[in-house]
Amino acid sequence: MSDVIKLLPDSVANQIAAGEVIQRPASVIKELVENAIDAQASHVQIILKDAGRTLIQIIDDGVGMSETDARLAFERHSTSKIRTADDLFTLHTMGFRGEALASIAAISQVELRTRRHDEQLGTRLLINASQCESQEPDMCPVGSNFMIKNIFFNVPARRKFLKSNQVELSNIVKEFEKLALINNEVEFTLIHNGTVMYKLLKDSFRQRIAALMGNSIDQQLLPVSIDTTLVKVQGYVGKPENARKRNALQFMFVNGRFMRHPYFHKAVMTAYDQLIPEGEQPNYFLRFTVNPQAIDVNIHPTKTEIKFEDEMPIWQILAAGVKETLGRFSEVPSIDFDTQDAPTIPAYSNHVEVHHPEIEVDTAYNPFKENASSGPARHQRPSAGNAAVSNWDELFANFERKKREGLEQQDGGEPQPVVEAAGEQENQLPLGHLHSVYLQLKGRYILSPAKSGLMVIDQHRAHVRILFDRYIGGIHAGNLSSQAVLFPEVLHLGAAQSVTLEGLLPEMEQLGFSLSHLSGNDWSINAIPSGLDGVDASTMVNNIIASVDDGGAPVKKRILEHLASSLAQSAAIPVGRTLMQEEMEVLVADLLKLPEPNYTPDGKTIITVIPMEQINKLF
Repeated sequence: MSDVIKLLPDSVANQIAAGEVIQRPASVIKELVENAIDAQASHVQIILKDAGRTLIQIIDDGVGMSETDARLAFERHSTSKIRTADDLFTLHTMGFRGEALASIAAISQVELRTRRHDEQLGTRLLINASQCESQEPDMCPVGSNFMIKNIFFNVPARRKFLKSNQVELSNIVKEFEKLALINNEVEFTLIHNGTVMYKLLKDSFRQRIAALMGNSIDQQLLPVSIDTTLVKVQGYVGKPENARKRNALQFMFVNGRFMRHPYFHKAVMTAYDQLIPEGEQPNYFLRFTVNPQAIDVNIHPTKTEIKFEDEMPIWQILAAGVKETLGRFSEVPSIDFDTQDAPTIPAYSNHVEVHHPEIEVDTAYNPFKENASSGPARHQRPSAGNAAVSNWDELFANFERKKREGLEQQDGGEPQPVVEAAGEQENQLPLGHLHSVYLQLKGRYILSPAKSGLMVIDQHRAHVRILFDRYIGGIHAGNLSSQAVLFPEVLHLGAAQSVTLEGLLPEMEQLGFSLSHLSGNDWSINAIPSGLDGVDASTMVNNIIASVDDGGAPVKKRILEHLASSLAQSAAIPVGRTLMQEEMEVLVADLLKLPEPNYTPDGKTIITVIPMEQINKLF
């Protein structure tokens, strides 16, 4: 039997490694910009075409590479950052694994021009799917110029899983924000399809935050400064009133490297306890400086998961430092009493005489005695109005007669809708008979008797289903109308959100929105779909953007359905709202008219019936 274990070719091994290191165009930008930072670049220019699908070009003015280094840099595990395993615990650079360039070259066509400052000529290198096609001298400026073309051209399955250009560009901008924030001493330029999206000069950390996130955030930041032997933390946290339900600006860096650390995030959230509503998140921009020997960054190829040696003490230091900042700037809520023009309230004194009104009581009048003749009402002659309301038995008889006539007319009409719940067809009582028998439970559920038991309806999900079908029907019919906003609302977005919204404008207009771009990342909401009175338009648009970022499909129909679902979720009756009897009747009637009343668009149960047998067992 022949041997079955074979050594993989370098091209195949590089493609396998690229699956972890290079996941999308944003990954390429992260790796190449980090290399430029390590090369001591003072200016980095990023040029994109088609959100990086066609071209990703990174130009820096760093130290550059020699002819031999340029060729060797694309080999696996070749790096200038470390020499021994011990160097992993004294890292002062972003890269060290030696996998990025080899992975990029394995799934794209690469052209590199680079020159060192002490050389007259540079070198031009062409690589196609890990294969070096040519290398020759070239006149080029000092530094490196990487051109990455047709990413995943030789891995069709990976290219197919890329999202739309708007989603990919949004991911690129998010990665760009992380790199530009921490490297505020470096100038950055980001150009997409010939349009300059960012041009950032050397700034302080706070000015860089404002340049990336919008000038309005500058007034929301509180400085944090912690200096201990274990850790130094510098940065800013947001005021409690500026906390967000979605898309909170939360950035943590350690030794110049972006990191995700849920444990330290919890420490920040602890400091905001009782200061922000449940479900909201504060903004923060925090930079940690620790001894490189006290952390391990070699956990995952993306190098965003970092293990700390002293996590518990740092957690306590961070929580106390953020809480001290909030208290020092008087962000802890207090109760203020406005005493201006307040009425004077006299102090209580037991010597003050209290005059009670005198009440005359006719003790001779007995309302339960039929022949009682005492009392002023008995001696008065009844007027025409009094005579009309004195015969209560006759009035009640007339009311019952009219009620029976109305119910008989209702029963003679069209058959009432039927709902299928709990896996079987349940004939419900006609809506006319259900009048005044709806009961709301805990501001969330609507209870009503059914033929075989008790019907329970989730009011929020029911309204989501109704609105979703209404919006989808309006989209297909092309008759969705808009209602102008009396005072246009200004929407402050992040750069990534602004890019996503710009790509969604045609679909948003089809849904009934009218938005206009103001400047930077600010937008104006001029109109919203009809029938959404009282809905927070800003929150609604933010929810739609977030839902598309989380999984927007490239197909237009799917995007419209995604937007309609997000719109319905935002505009639906919230949990906890008390409904009037008439509102519950209309809600249930609209729900039972739908072809699919039992489930929400995402498959959650709306209606369930508790059988009588189960209720009887409780007693």
